[in-house]
Amino acid sequence: MSKRSIKNAPFIHGGVGASAIMRDVIIALIPALIWSVYIFGFRALTITVLSVASTVLTELIFCKATKKESTVSDLSAVVTGLILAFCLPVTAPLWMPILGGAFAIGVVKMPFGGLGKNFLNPALAGKAFLLLSFPKVFSGYASPATARGLSPFAISVKAKLVPSLLGAVEDGVDNNTLVDMFYGNMAGCIGEVSKLCIILGLLYLLIRRVISWQIPVAYLSVFFILAFSFPRGMDEAMNFAIASLLCGSVAFASVFVATDPVTSPMTSVGKIIYGVLCGGLTLLFRYFGSAEEGAVYAILVANTLVFYIDKLTCPKKSGGVKIGN
Repeated sequence: MSKRSIKNAPFIHGGVGASAIMRDVIIALIPALIWSVYIFGFRALTITVLSVASTVLTELIFCKATKKESTVSDLSAVVTGLILAFCLPVTAPLWMPILGGAFAIGVVKMPFGGLGKNFLNPALAGKAFLLLSFPKVFSGYASPATARGLSPFAISVKAKLVPSLLGAVEDGVDNNTLVDMFYGNMAGCIGEVSKLCIILGLLYLLIRRVISWQIPVAYLSVFFILAFSFPRGMDEAMNFAIASLLCGSVAFASVFVATDPVTSPMTSVGKIIYGVLCGGLTLLFRYFGSAEEGAVYAILVANTLVFYIDKLTCPKKSGGVKIGN
């Protein structure tokens, strides 16, 4: 029997393949970026630019300090900066995306070896760090009408804030509100409000085969089924489940965060298990957690279990010569 050479995972780390994947993710995020600037004004663009600049510069500095070849060209730092910015409210002070970006790259990604070796999603870990450190910033959101009048360059801004629609869902929402939630005419984090833009990004990533369907379908299906089976408030179960799916970050997280090839399982079965876990934990944390939005912590917890999911679902190696580290 001929010998085969088998390299260790991760199989996506740097090189042309990684940069092509990251470029497609950036393209998929463009509709949400355009919508965020339209609905929230140019402060949304400022926060996004600062976040990307922070992640890229931190990676450059880290590579320089450790005397490693620069990995900025793989575009993963750009994707991290975009996703982190999209998880922030437009009223966030301008130092916040800078701090979050530096934490995501300098603490979560590069010390573990860079792209392909981090066990947590850097952008989501950056959001969790900011959420735990500065909870008041996420306690309310500016409505689109208010957000458009905010200064793009003021370090911090004062604005009338409204609570997230997550709380209003239990009281029931009408069809007009559901339509606004779908298109993104609502208060919320910068890149998460328009479900239409998220769907466009999902379709592009599926067509380009950057991601597979298992994770987002399993994630959203389990979340929807649980919300329908265990509704809260006075609204009918179907309406509650739809509204729960359309508010918060669950849709954005299921498409752009949970599908991260580095921190998600490798096999199709593993992806389904992972998606089911993310969906179930998201609703659990949303119902019983101290923070109203559970997707951040659900995916981070699931990230830590990917090793075991892969060990359970990956086929056993037979024969071959192992090379590399």
